[in-house]
Amino acid sequence: MSTNTATSDDEKVGTRRPGAVRSWFRDHVMASFDTFGRQMGMFVEVFKVLFVDIFKRRFPFGEFIRQCAFMSSTSVFPTLLVAIPIGVIVSIQVSNIAGQIGATSFSGAATGLGVIRQGAPLVTSLLLAGAVGSAIAADLGSRTIRDEIDAMRVMGVNPIQRLISPRLLATMVVSFLLCGFVCFVGFITGYAFNVYFQGGTPGSYTGTFASFASTSDLLFALGKAVIFGAIVAVVACDRGLSTKGGPAGVANSVNAAVVNSVLLLFTVNVILTQLFAILVPAKVV
Repeated sequence: MSTNTATSDDEKVGTRRPGAVRSWFRDHVMASFDTFGRQMGMFVEVFKVLFVDIFKRRFPFGEFIRQCAFMSSTSVFPTLLVAIPIGVIVSIQVSNIAGQIGATSFSGAATGLGVIRQGAPLVTSLLLAGAVGSAIAADLGSRTIRDEIDAMRVMGVNPIQRLISPRLLATMVVSFLLCGFVCFVGFITGYAFNVYFQGGTPGSYTGTFASFASTSDLLFALGKAVIFGAIVAVVACDRGLSTKGGPAGVANSVNAAVVNSVLLLFTVNVILTQLFAILVPAKVV
């Protein structure tokens, strides 16, 4: 009797396993593809609405300015606090490696290009994802669970036109400005640390940087920052508008917005960096 019972239990477990696998695949893998597709659809729609509204002069510039002011006040000081150690860390690592291979005179070029090409856009976008993206997701999520978004649709107001497009443009503008700010602060910090603490010379630092850097490096960094800002805004808005489950759902949406943004930012950064390396040849001195 006990043997038959054990056999039947094993058969039940065996029959449940395929169903559990299918359920996990549907709830995680397919849900991720659905989310990505929904976000891409929102990305296209919000840009279409943005360009049409600007062309027809009905873009809500008041909301855009308010969002720019809020995002700037939220992210400028944390960005400054992160930009300074980024310049110092890159300077320390580059100078140590350059000293081991006898190329200390090139530390300025390596430090400056490292901060401008990679450090500044990533620092800017990650801080925006953590500070601004979470705020956007929380705001829109709260509006969603209070049925404000549905009420806007009932009254004939397009939430994408009224809420999302000004936040998207504001995030892109603030990301552009913050990236330029981080480039400047990171370069100056790396320069000061190299000259005053590592025994470097001002002429060597600036000379090698000027020899290897070009305008395309700065334009590439600023362009990446704009793209990253758009990603942060679209992901945060999508997560906010898809909030379910009351206040706990708002918290889940905020967490998902930050995590999804970070994953997409690093993925897109790899793609853009590879494209830049292919399309823009390295400067030979």
